Amino acid sequence: MSIATAHHNEVVSELATFGAATVHEAIGGLGALDPAIRPIAAGMRLAGRARVVEVPPADNLMLHVALSEDLTGRVLVVDAKSYVHAGPWGEVMTTAAIAAGCAGLVIDGAVRDVESIARLGFPVFARGLSIRGTDKRGVGRIGEEIVVGGIRIADGDTIIGDGDGLVSVPSDMTALALQQSRERAEKEMALMQAIREGARTLDLLNLRETARSLGLMA
Repeated sequence: MSIATAHHNEVVSELATFGAATVHEAIGGLGALDPAIRPIAAGMRLAGRARVVEVPPADNLMLHVALSEDLTGRVLVVDAKSYVHAGPWGEVMTTAAIAAGCAGLVIDGAVRDVESIARLGFPVFARGLSIRGTDKRGVGRIGEEIVVGGIRIADGDTIIGDGDGLVSVPSDMTALALQQSRERAEKEMALMQAIREGARTLDLLNLRETARSLGLMA
């Protein structure tokens, strides 16, 4: 692993501690994936650099190809065309992903074997669930920019996911996102401390006059 890659991984790890919602707000409300793509079990969290894959609906050949790579620290981000009537990912592929060092899966499509995947502790965010199997002959793309959950994602972009949802941060914004997430977290901590000490959110957020002008209070 290069020094640059190691440093980037450290940045991503710290960024993940702030959570997807804070990172999303910190970068100006950008990068939030469709909330229909959500964790398949409670408590799942992921963070890492995207390895982007495009697959045809109801086919998983390209996923097998991607799993032949060293995916250490990478999150597989899959454009499966929002197709949820077949599950191209399950327990066998999860086992292969873990062996390849993969940090998690985000798929704009469906998965199956949910309980087995949860027991393996592998984080998966998917649009849906389906017990139907898939073909293994379709040609797609690996490493080329895709659109997942309405967001353009390039290979190497940073993906953060937790119970609040998913956010994608362009690779050239990751360091800035970390700085701004730190600042936002500090402001929120100060805000909550003021609330504990008796301050009202109407005043802290300068909303009292707005509420009065709308006739919501005297």
